[in-house]
Amino acid sequence: MGPPHPYRTAYHSTVSRAVPRRPPRHRAAARLKMRQVPLATLCLCLLAARAACSVPAAPLEDVVVEKSFVPERCDRAVRQGDFVRYHYHGRFPDGTGFDSSYDRGSTYNVFIGRKQLIEGMDRALLGMCVNERRLVKIPPHLAYGKEGYGDMIPPNAVLHFDVLLLDIWNPEDKVETKTYYRPEKCGRKVQVSDFVRYHYNGTLLDGTLFDSSRTRLRTYDTYVGIGWLIAGMDQGLLGMCVGEKRIITMPPFLGYGENGDGDDIPGQASLVFDVVLLDLHNPKDSIAVEKQQVPESCPRKSKAGDYMRYHYNGTLLDGTPFDSSYSRNSTYNTYIGMGYLIAGMDEGLLGVCIGETRRVIIPPHLAYGEEGTGTAVPGSAVLVFDVHVVDFHNPSDTVQITSSFKPEACKPLTKKGDFVKYHYNASLLDGTFIDSTHRYGKTYNVVLGAGQVVLGMDMGLQDMCVGERRQLVIPPHLAYGERGVDGEVPGSAVLVFDVELVDMEEGLPEGYMFIWNDEVSPNLFVEMDKNKDSQVEPSEFSDYILRQVNEGKGRLAPGYDPHKIIENMFGNQDRNGDGRIVEDEFRLKADESPHHDEL
Repeated sequence: MGPPHPYRTAYHSTVSRAVPRRPPRHRAAARLKMRQVPLATLCLCLLAARAACSVPAAPLEDVVVEKSFVPERCDRAVRQGDFVRYHYHGRFPDGTGFDSSYDRGSTYNVFIGRKQLIEGMDRALLGMCVNERRLVKIPPHLAYGKEGYGDMIPPNAVLHFDVLLLDIWNPEDKVETKTYYRPEKCGRKVQVSDFVRYHYNGTLLDGTLFDSSRTRLRTYDTYVGIGWLIAGMDQGLLGMCVGEKRIITMPPFLGYGENGDGDDIPGQASLVFDVVLLDLHNPKDSIAVEKQQVPESCPRKSKAGDYMRYHYNGTLLDGTPFDSSYSRNSTYNTYIGMGYLIAGMDEGLLGVCIGETRRVIIPPHLAYGEEGTGTAVPGSAVLVFDVHVVDFHNPSDTVQITSSFKPEACKPLTKKGDFVKYHYNASLLDGTFIDSTHRYGKTYNVVLGAGQVVLGMDMGLQDMCVGERRQLVIPPHLAYGERGVDGEVPGSAVLVFDVELVDMEEGLPEGYMFIWNDEVSPNLFVEMDKNKDSQVEPSEFSDYILRQVNEGKGRLAPGYDPHKIIENMFGNQDRNGDGRIVEDEFRLKADESPHHDEL
């Protein structure tokens, strides 16, 4: 059988035919006339009466009840006006059976105290508990009397009934709920028109299991209070909290009525549902946001189009986990407000601060809907995300520069080509430490504009003077991008550098690796050709350039390996690539001024 069917049944009382009430007795129409009795006859009667005192025990005067089993728990006992369902074996005192409900495969269902039973059975069932078993002995005058009952019951028969009570209810009954567990926090209770997901075990009043959602390994999902359930369940679920466990007991006229379900639930059966509520929402719900921790400083809040990195734990409303970024040891990285996420999360991540933690509760129509994900998230499930925002940026962001200290005399300023030495502390936007030059006891040295650092750092170090301190906030597209640096910088991470410029050396004009500080000698080739063999070897060329630099007559571009520069210069002059320079190959850059010629 499936879960409670979504329809109502009206109550109609019925009376089974087995063990009918005692038939009416035939009474004499005329009164007996009084007449006098002779003395001798009276004496004879007295003697007969004395003789009767020595015969076997007199016939039963009243019902005899022997309780063969009484359950430890008896929540309810039979009273006048109750409706009962019971099984019985009917036997004569010699053990001969005359009737049995077991043989018919159905209980005997009847009201008590409405003369629908023989008088002795009406009395015998009073005070019985569900699952109690009694042996009942009924004398003829409280059964079928002198007439008997057809061929089944002979006249003046004492009847024995072995009775097992299975159900009790009363037409005045209502749905009964007993909560045996309720969470400490109950922020919301089931109301009419809410949609719920719950597990249940369904039993008859005697404990017989007729259905369970757990055997199907899926919850029962339905609207409440709009007629999709049997009336008793519609009423019994109202007021429940998520996580609450309660017993819902209902009479048959609020269950499956006089006909049952045609399968596992017999007609006129009380039903008991052991329910745990797992989920609750209303189709009108929007997301709910609970801010758990907001940083004191929040200079910027997320907006649609931002790219965000965040950690999360995802659970169902009853606390069952279904996913976590922490378990993958990686943030979830995505654009927000652009449809890359489920609608509820897209909305829930707007307006957050970096470092903020919040809980986002999302109804299924803004999450994975009726179908769920097919694996971890069941259909029609409310989702709870505990989110920690690690960082966010926008593709239009540039480097954010904040100067924390400037010397009074802040000149010269750095520019492209300058060789700079600086200290830095690097972290992620949430404060996670990445690296620091102070750990190594030396500065980091680069040529600005030469691609030796990430583009954002190159931009952030320009127009800076020695002694100045800055904080640089660099978006990932100007740092290490989507890939990051394995083991050091996560992908799509915004970086924060606290920088102090320690030293700088002015660079050469753009495009030059060597310049002359003085006038260029007209006998440059001759001066280089030290052994006078009309050709310049690499060693001669290198020695000459280094001598000019040492004497202050020329400058190599700072920040580069001088030998690499000189090697490159030699290659530019060695037009035919034979490893030596002859005078015909040797010339200056013709397009530069005489004061800044380069070989």
